Amino acid sequence: MTQLPEGLHDFLRTAGWGDAAIHPLPGDASFRRYYRLRAGDRGAMLMHAPPPHEDPVPFLDVAQWLAAHSLRAPAIHHADPEAGWVLLEDFGDDRMRDWLDARPEDEEAAYEAAVHALADLHDKPPGPFAPYDMDTYLGEVRLFTQWYASAAAIEVDEAGFEAAWREVLEPVVKSPHNGVTVLRDYHAENIMLLGGRPGAPQGLIDFQDALVGHAAYDLVSLLQDARRDVDPGFADMMLETYREERHRRGVDLYGGAGDFIGEYATLGAQRNTKIVGIFTRLAKRDGKPRYLAMIPRVWKLLEADLDYPALRPVARWFDANIPADLRGAHGGEIA
Repeated sequence: MTQLPEGLHDFLRTAGWGDAAIHPLPGDASFRRYYRLRAGDRGAMLMHAPPPHEDPVPFLDVAQWLAAHSLRAPAIHHADPEAGWVLLEDFGDDRMRDWLDARPEDEEAAYEAAVHALADLHDKPPGPFAPYDMDTYLGEVRLFTQWYASAAAIEVDEAGFEAAWREVLEPVVKSPHNGVTVLRDYHAENIMLLGGRPGAPQGLIDFQDALVGHAAYDLVSLLQDARRDVDPGFADMMLETYREERHRRGVDLYGGAGDFIGEYATLGAQRNTKIVGIFTRLAKRDGKPRYLAMIPRVWKLLEADLDYPALRPVARWFDANIPADLRGAHGGEIA
């Protein structure tokens, strides 16, 4: 029987849900936990994001901003941020990932809706969030050397690693395609299909780490998915759908200043490098070995990004520092 956290019943009584039936849901990669509530014909979701490991305030702030700009974050019914409790709207069970596992024929409609939702988000003024700057990008890629290289028991040139990433990320940081809200974890497991159909409005979750950054970043999250195979040709088609939609709205992603496709590849390499480190950390530090099985998929995506000319400095570093048997299809076989 699942042990419920201390303070849960007190919070629910204060929120007017003291008589609710409580159904724990499976955990994710964080310390957050979720519970589905039912009280008669009412339903809600309870999030527990306990300090000091978690802080629900950014979630509440971003949810408020999204709702104020006509984007579909869950409504907040009641919250006690200091204790880590948030009572929110239940978006149901139609998660995009699960829907497509059962109905692969709906893939194009679901991804088109997700791409159009990003175009809507990028039409809005950027939120009052911190910038996705060089220090943030570099701090993320360092997770690779801190965790993956360490777990693989290999010595690497850390100074060269940072220098290579600074070189390839400089055009991204200075790109005219910056200046939109970046949700940072926008993929098929964090998109809810409201209304029970693939083209339905997109319900957004797991957005508490939002920053202001490059328009390609959330496309990378969606189309280079660490947890779900997305055919490269299909991903290219959806990337083009996004560019066409932004063009229709008066934003040129085809010519002029900034190499949007090159910057997309650079952000893909940056994100995938970070994820290899994060998944290793989840396995080694947090006792969640299931994430190791996803690393080969991420390596495959990373290798494809590194083929792009803009990534040559980083590609040369990988060639010099990471043995072939620890890359690609064998990338999950670490100590």
